Amino acid sequence: MEMFCFQCQEAARNEGCKTVGICGKTQGVSNLQDLLTYLLKGISIWASKARKLGVVDEETDLFVVEGLFATVTNVNFDDEWFEGRIKEAQSVRDRIRKLFVDAYEKASGKAFEETVHDAATWTGETREEMLEKAARIGVLSETDEDIRSLKELLIYGLKGIAAYVDHAHILEHKDNEIFAFIEEALATTTREDISAEELTALVLKTGEIAVGAMELLDRANTSTYGDQEMTEVYTGLVEGPGILVSGHDLRDLEELLEQTEGKGVNVYTHCEMLPANAYTKLKKYKHLIGNYGSAWYNQHKDFENFKGAILMTTNCLKPPRESYRDRLFTTGLVGWPSIPHIGGRKDNRPKDFSAVIDKAIELGSVVPEEGKRITVGFARGQLMAVADKVVEAVKSGAIKRFVVMGGCDGHQKSRNYYTELAKKLPQDAVILTAGCAKYRFNMLDLGDIDGIPRVLDAGQCNDSYSLAYIALKLKEVFGLDDINDLPISYEIAWYEQKAVCVLLALLHLGVKGIRLGPTLPAFLSPGVAKLLVERFDIKGISDPDDAIQEIFGDKVMAV
Repeated sequence: MEMFCFQCQEAARNEGCKTVGICGKTQGVSNLQDLLTYLLKGISIWASKARKLGVVDEETDLFVVEGLFATVTNVNFDDEWFEGRIKEAQSVRDRIRKLFVDAYEKASGKAFEETVHDAATWTGETREEMLEKAARIGVLSETDEDIRSLKELLIYGLKGIAAYVDHAHILEHKDNEIFAFIEEALATTTREDISAEELTALVLKTGEIAVGAMELLDRANTSTYGDQEMTEVYTGLVEGPGILVSGHDLRDLEELLEQTEGKGVNVYTHCEMLPANAYTKLKKYKHLIGNYGSAWYNQHKDFENFKGAILMTTNCLKPPRESYRDRLFTTGLVGWPSIPHIGGRKDNRPKDFSAVIDKAIELGSVVPEEGKRITVGFARGQLMAVADKVVEAVKSGAIKRFVVMGGCDGHQKSRNYYTELAKKLPQDAVILTAGCAKYRFNMLDLGDIDGIPRVLDAGQCNDSYSLAYIALKLKEVFGLDDINDLPISYEIAWYEQKAVCVLLALLHLGVKGIRLGPTLPAFLSPGVAKLLVERFDIKGISDPDDAIQEIFGDKVMAV
């Protein structure tokens, strides 16, 4: 049974994957993900109706958010897991439906008889039934190209928001208004009479909610682990057993650090876990040695070279190689068939990482490897601590331009654009970054400006709120009415749906002239792409020299 998926930047031929995902997911997994998303829309129909009657169910809200996050690119590849979730989705849907109907009949005194969408009623128990249904409700079942494009842009933005909200929820921070929007928006995508104008407005509203979700996660991280602070991080390996932790989940890392303390096991971060080394509460652990490896797409090489145990906490997982799969573990929503999975927390007690720790001890020492030191920790709190120095550098002309080079990394050679751009930027330009896109340039020696590093690393894609916050604070400091009058240019690399969420957040803030690459999304129809270009001046990447000419040919703000 064929699949069709074009939600990530590496969609085949920049059109869509039809036989197997470039990410490694099978046709069956892809189609089951489509069906789970469909059922999440049905759950959302009932949850939205219930909410209007004052019935709010956190278990339902969290199920929707986790379901969306699980379908983000490179999170979960386990077909049995998705089959189980689809069965559970039907139970969750029936339960929230009953909560609504009971409230409705109590309030109105009459039976509920309204016709609802098929997503709110469909049932199926066998894999065969599920795959047959999935074939009929996939992405291409929407025949209007522009409507399809806007719906998918909306859904991918919601998937990104769900990732942020789930991370915040794990740290016991939540916002019911964000849950409500996610469900209302999902329910709205089932309307057959919805117009392109209505969907466009909803897409832009998604950007507003995205800013709120990013702020929520920022608050959750900093209130739990303290502010990031400027920190030099070692990128090599030292003698002794080791565990390499990849993904984004800081609580998983904290619990692992607690359980390895005093056991002679060193812990290293990988890829998006890099900024964990800068949080005040986490850096106190002396056996948190540093960061090893680079971006997620290089994990085959990194995981093979690292001879210890490996823990994946969230995306981004690649199909495991035989050379390390016997020492790879997953946890949370991430999964791969036959890879050992560390179960969740029960009664809010820490996860049990003993299997990972035992494997690290069994394997013995990793092979020591020399590394350099890189500076991280320039999230909102740290940057505001040196804000006066930054503002003075702008006023004096020492800093002429900020270039936001955030987002995702990936396989394609065209992403070398970001490396070449970083090398060629004038010495009076400062790079602001968050996300794994920084691995294209964060090991370069780009120097500093009056003691301010020319690469200010705010952290994970989960820390992207810092980039928005910094821009808004500079706008306030300089008394500007338009954020586009700031000496800031945006070079955004994208791969998966959290990057879509960040893009929509920037559009909500009014940012124009974003250069998006390495390709424009395959899910943008020509009509929707034209809309974004005309309204927000979104551009594709070009030759680095041409980009620099355009960036520095702009009028530089006088202050």
